[in-house]
Amino acid sequence: MSPEPHGIVRALLRLQAEEGWLPPERLEALAGKLGVPLHRIESVSTFYTHFRRERPAGAIVEVCRDLSCRLAGAERACTRLEDLAAARGAGGEGAPPFEVHEVSCLGRCDGAPAAALGDRVLDAADEDAVLEAVAEQASTSIERPVRPWPAADPYRTGDLAPFSVLRAVVEADSKTEPVERLEGAGLRGMGGAGFPTGRKWSLVAAEAADQKVVVCNADESEPGTFKDRELLHDVPHLVLEGMALAAWCVGAERGIVFIRHEYGAERARLETALEAARDAGVLGRDLFGSGFSFDVEIFVSPGGYILGEETALLECMEDRRGEPRNKPPFPGNAGLDGLPTLINNVETLVHAVSIIHRGVDWWKGLGLGDFAGHKFLSVSGDIAEPGVSLFPVGTRLEDVLQAHGGMKDGAALQAVAPGGASSNFLGPEALDLALDFDALAAAGTMLGSGAAVFVAEGRNLLDVGISITKFFRNESCGKCVPCRVGSEKAVALLSQGRGVSSEDEALVRSIHETMQQTSICGLGQVALGPLLSILDRFPDVANATDGD
Repeated sequence: MSPEPHGIVRALLRLQAEEGWLPPERLEALAGKLGVPLHRIESVSTFYTHFRRERPAGAIVEVCRDLSCRLAGAERACTRLEDLAAARGAGGEGAPPFEVHEVSCLGRCDGAPAAALGDRVLDAADEDAVLEAVAEQASTSIERPVRPWPAADPYRTGDLAPFSVLRAVVEADSKTEPVERLEGAGLRGMGGAGFPTGRKWSLVAAEAADQKVVVCNADESEPGTFKDRELLHDVPHLVLEGMALAAWCVGAERGIVFIRHEYGAERARLETALEAARDAGVLGRDLFGSGFSFDVEIFVSPGGYILGEETALLECMEDRRGEPRNKPPFPGNAGLDGLPTLINNVETLVHAVSIIHRGVDWWKGLGLGDFAGHKFLSVSGDIAEPGVSLFPVGTRLEDVLQAHGGMKDGAALQAVAPGGASSNFLGPEALDLALDFDALAAAGTMLGSGAAVFVAEGRNLLDVGISITKFFRNESCGKCVPCRVGSEKAVALLSQGRGVSSEDEALVRSIHETMQQTSICGLGQVALGPLLSILDRFPDVANATDGD
C-alpha cells in the first residue's frame, strides 16, 4: 500500500470542526504533533477557502454568488441577509448572531439562490428559513429521496446484487476485456476534458510499478454543475464498484474519493455504501478468494475550484497548496506520492460499470441516430424546473430545455452555456444542436462538465460574462502570473458600469491570448473565454451598463 499523506489537511479539517476556526495556538501545537515546521501549516491553512483564520462572531451563513444563483437573485438575497445580520449586532437573548459570507458555487444550482449553514442547504431568498436555521443551529443536511436511475444502474432490476459485475470480472481473471469494452464503447471522461476512458486505464495498467492508486474526482465546483452530487447521493455503490473495476484492471490496491466539503449529505451516503461494501466482503482483502485486495478511503477537500484539476488535487492530498503541476509527468505515470495514479470523474466510473456489464452494443444503442451512449446533465438558469436528467447522447438542447419545463415564466431564450461556466455561450440557434462532445465543439463551445445554463431574454449578458470572469479570478490559485494578474485586470477593465470600449475589448482579448498560451492549467486557459464569446455573439452587450 502506498504511504499515507502526512495528514495536515485532515488535521486542519478536524480542528476547524472542533473549534469553528483555526486558533493560532492550536496551529502551533498541531505543527509539533505532526512534526512539521509551522510554516507548512500556515502555508496550507491560508491557501484553502474553507479554513477560517479568524474567530467568527456567530453562525456562518454562506451565500453563493455565481452564475445560476446570480440569475436567481443571489446578490439581493445576500444584501438582505447582511442587513439582518448587522441589525443583530452582537446578538442577544433569542437572537443569536450570525455572519454572511459570499462564496463561490456551492454545487446547489438547482436550488438557486443557494445558501448553506454547515451541511444544511437553504434558500438564500427565504429569510425566515435562514433565521430559523441560525436560531436552531440547524447545520445538518436534511435527507432527500433517492432517485433510482434504472437506465444507468444494472442492479435496479433486482436480478443482481451490487458488485456482481466486479465479481464476474475478477472470477473471469481478465484485466484486458473490461478495458477493451470501454475502448469499444468510446466512453470519454465526464469531468470536462473528455479524455478516452479506456485509453487512460490502459496507460496506467502499462506502468511497471508495484503500487498504484485509483482516485475518484468528486470535486465538481464549476457554476452550473451538480450532476456528480446527485450520483454520489443516489448510486454511491456504482461509484465504488467503478473504482474497484478500475483498480482490478490497472493493478491498484488503494482507492480515494476526493469529495468537496460542501457535499456533506452525499459524503454520508458514500460512507454508508462504503461500510456496506466492506461488510459484504466486496471491498477489502482477498476479494472473492482471488488474492486481489482493494479498499477506498474518503478525502474531504478543503475548498477551491482549482482542486478539480487533477494535479492540484494531488498536491492537496500530499498536504501542499493546491497548485497545478507542470506536465509531464502525468498522474498516470507519477501521481500521488509519485505512484502511477488513475483519476476518473464520478460519472465516468458510474458508466464504466454498466458498459463492462452490458457491453459495447448496449452503450451504442442508447444514443440517438449515429450518436452513442447517454449523459447526465445538470440543467439550471432561467428555467422552470432546474435539476439533473439522464439524456441519450444526440438529444437536442431544445429537448433538454423542454424536459425541464422550458424557460421560466414563458420568457424567450437569449443565450445558453451548454457545458457549464467554462463553456462558450451560444444564442437561441443552439437549441438545434445535439448533446455531444464533437457536435458542440464544432459549434464553438463544449460539453465540458455537463451543465447547461439557460439565460432568458432581457438579462444583462455583459454582467453574466463578468460574473463568470470574477469566479475564475476568485478561484485562480495564483501560481501563473498571467492568470493571476490577467483575470484581475480583465475584471477591473469591464466592471466600470460604462460598457466595453473597443480599446478595452482589444486589451482583454490580448490578455486572453496570453493566458491561453502560458497558463499551466485549464482555469487560466478558459477564464476569459465565456465573456469573449458573449462579446462575439452578442456585440450589442458591449454597450450595456450594470443591471440585472
